[in-house]
Amino acid sequence: MTIFSPSELKDKQFELEDVFLSPFATKSSSTLGRKEQEESCPFRTEFQRDRDRIIHSKAFRRLKHKTQVFFSPEDDHYRTRLTHTLEVAQISRTMARLLRLNEDLTEAIALGHDLGHTPFGHSGEAALDEIIEGGFRHSEQSVRVVVEVEPLNLTQETLDGILNHSMGKSKAFTLEGQVVKISDKIAYLNHDLDDAIRAGIIKITDIPEEIVAYLGSHRGKMVDTMVRSIIENSYEQNHISMGHECETVMLQLRKWMFENVYFAPQAKVEETKIKRIVKELFNYYNGMLMNMNPLADKKMVETTVKDYIAGMTDRYAVKKYRKLFLPRPMTVSIDDDSLVNLAKQNGVV
Repeated sequence: MTIFSPSELKDKQFELEDVFLSPFATKSSSTLGRKEQEESCPFRTEFQRDRDRIIHSKAFRRLKHKTQVFFSPEDDHYRTRLTHTLEVAQISRTMARLLRLNEDLTEAIALGHDLGHTPFGHSGEAALDEIIEGGFRHSEQSVRVVVEVEPLNLTQETLDGILNHSMGKSKAFTLEGQVVKISDKIAYLNHDLDDAIRAGIIKITDIPEEIVAYLGSHRGKMVDTMVRSIIENSYEQNHISMGHECETVMLQLRKWMFENVYFAPQAKVEETKIKRIVKELFNYYNGMLMNMNPLADKKMVETTVKDYIAGMTDRYAVKKYRKLFLPRPMTVSIDDDSLVNLAKQNGVV
C-alpha cells in the first residue's frame, strides 16, 4: 500500500481540483492569499483553513443565541442566526458541487457571512443603522469581525464573498461568493416562511396560488425548485443566475413575506423595545468610554461601542440592559471587561 506524505496528499487535492472543477471555479492553488503571510498547512488548502478558523471563532458560537426573525422564541424549533447560517451553507455546498465549484471556499463564505450580525436580527441592525454615522451594514461588520475584532487573517476570496453576500447590486468576484449570496436569499425566504407558519402568523393556504403553483406547497419543494433553476441557468457559465420566471416568482414571494411576515404585528411587536435596548446601551457605553478618556477619538469610541453591541447575543444584551437600567441589588456588579478590552485594542483607553 502506498503511503503519502501530508504535502503529497494536499498536492493530490490540487490535482483533483484541476481535473474536476469548472474552468470558472476558484482553484485552491491559485488563491490571492492573506493580508498577513503565513506558513501553509501541510494538510489543508487555504480555503479549508478559512472554514476551520470561522467555525472555531467566538463570533460563530455566539450566533446560536442571536435572533433570525422571532426574538427569544420559547419553541426550540425556530431558527436562530446559527441554524440559518448552517442552512445557507448546506444549500451553497449543494449548488457548488453540482456546478463543479470550490466547495471549501463556498462553505467558508457561507459560514462566515453573518458573523457581524447584531442581536435581535434586523431590528437590532436597524437600530444601529439609525445611530451610527454613515449607517450600519452587517455584511461590512462581518468583515470587520474577522479582520479587526477577532483577527482570523482569512483569504481575500473569503473576505470578498462575506462582504458581498447581502442584497443589492454588489457581487462577489468569485462564483462561489455569488452562490452564497443567492443561497442566503433562498434559505431565509423558505425557513422564515416555515417559522411563520409554525408561529401561527400565516397558513400555507394564505400564500398566493400562483406562487404555490410554481414553487410548490412545502419548504423542501420550494427550495428544490429554486436550486434547480439556478443549476439549469448557471452550469458551465461564468455567472450565477436563476431563470427569469423562477426569479420573478421568488421576488413575488419575498414581497409577500415582507407584507405578511416581516412587517406583521406579531413578528414586530417587540421592535420598539428592541430599538430602545440597543440605543440606550449604545449611549451608555459611549458615555462610559468618553468618561474614561475625555481625549479619546470620538469616531473610534463609536466604532468600539458598535463592535461591542453588534457582538452581543440577544440574551446578553437583555441581561446588560436589565443590570444597567432596571433596579437591582447593590451586590450585583456590572462586568464590561470585553468592552474595555476592545477599547484598549482600538487605542481608545
